[in-house]
Amino acid sequence: MRTVDVLVVGAGLAGLRTARSLARRELKVMVVDRRRSLSTGIRTTGIFVRRTLDDFDLPDQLLGPGVRDVLLYPPSRRSPIRLTSDRDEYRVADMAAVYEHARRAAESAGARVLLGVRYVGASRGFVRLAGADPVTTRFIVGADGARSRVARDLGLDVNRRSLLGAEIVHPIAPGTTDPAFHCVLDPRVAPGYLGWVIDDGQHAHVGVAGYPAAMRTGIRHLLDAFAADAPGRAAPTGPVERRGGPIPVGGVLRRLACPAGLLVGDAAGAVSPLTAGGLDPCLRMSEWAAAVAAGYLRTGDQRILSRYDGGALRARFRGRLLLRRGFAGIRSPAAAEAVVALLRGRAGRALAARVLFGDGSFPDVSPRLADPAIDHL
Repeated sequence: MRTVDVLVVGAGLAGLRTARSLARRELKVMVVDRRRSLSTGIRTTGIFVRRTLDDFDLPDQLLGPGVRDVLLYPPSRRSPIRLTSDRDEYRVADMAAVYEHARRAAESAGARVLLGVRYVGASRGFVRLAGADPVTTRFIVGADGARSRVARDLGLDVNRRSLLGAEIVHPIAPGTTDPAFHCVLDPRVAPGYLGWVIDDGQHAHVGVAGYPAAMRTGIRHLLDAFAADAPGRAAPTGPVERRGGPIPVGGVLRRLACPAGLLVGDAAGAVSPLTAGGLDPCLRMSEWAAAVAAGYLRTGDQRILSRYDGGALRARFRGRLLLRRGFAGIRSPAAAEAVVALLRGRAGRALAARVLFGDGSFPDVSPRLADPAIDHL
């Protein structure tokens, strides 16, 4: 039976980033993921915002062209609002390649990554796995998604409010589209959220998301209907891939850690409630989580775990949570048309630009990392 300091469940961006940071602190780290390949089961569009690109070491060759224009359409799809930034605000990544890059980085730091291994359950440091022998561990990191099994086993908080998203990804002929982010506010195809079209220069991403209870015809039907006449779409030049899954939008969970482990990424609810963007918070919270876990394992002081506090972050999200409730209340095309009409004015455009181009997509957790009681980064 193998013994490790930390077992990370889930080899997504949050899990691999946390594993790398822990291994760099000379901890014995193992990562398990039920997928046999990191190129399967991808659930994110892979849109990275400027703030993330500025702060983290993402390989430039894995990112598409910069996007400065956002077009916001009402249900009628007529006369979209165009918002233009004076700098690149978004880039879409080849997420299969990003995951593989993150895997190599984690392994280079000393972590062991096992694919095709499913987490079954844990009790008092003994972890049962399907596809590998059981392991004993001092600490578990739950990076296993919005419906985290680890969270339940550790008695931590779980996500209660989620959107369901789905998208079609297909190759396009280079140079046939202009870099732009097309967003359609229409509760008939995306109740409580929006439909989108964006590309990375090689692939087009066409997607919808919304509250499952309001999707009377089902997510696949809504996606296919939207993709048939979505604005900014390009003709496929190869096979179509489908992606999808739950997107937690209830805000960061309050109870994220206990002496047996902690949560990161979607499992922690680390997704902006309003925009449903999760890649930026995933990276920021992963570094914070690694510092807290390492400090606790080094000292045994449970007070360090209290620093990984979702309640403090939730207080910073009050405005976005209120706007999320307002977004959920847009239930008719007429209401959506009225909202877009309000955004056409100066104040409305300023608000939209602040949401789409602002620096505050997720609270910066770096000050917490500088606390010498936790760790020296």
